[in-house]
Amino acid sequence: MSNESIFDEGDAPVVYIILGQAREEADGEPAPDVAVNILLCAPDEDSAVRAALEALAGQGFVEADLDRIGVLTEMPEDPTFESAYSDALDGEVAVITYRD
Repeated sequence: MSNESIFDEGDAPVVYIILGQAREEADGEPAPDVAVNILLCAPDEDSAVRAALEALAGQGFVEADLDRIGVLTEMPEDPTFESAYSDALDGEVAVITYRD
């Protein structure tokens, strides 16, 4: 196994991280905001945002405010993000929620 970054290859996937707030619906009314981080691979930012919104809707969120988008260039050291990063590289959309 090489110590090189997976991004040293010319056609490596781009892993986006999107930060924001999402709301579920409770009794017909939006529930309080839930902080979310979403990691996924996509060809561009627009595709990443669309996939993130679809993933949130699939998990029962009815509204979302996506505040920031960035690119991860290496495996995160935090175990929560390591798993999500690996899932993103496997083609999944990883949604991390921060609930009170």
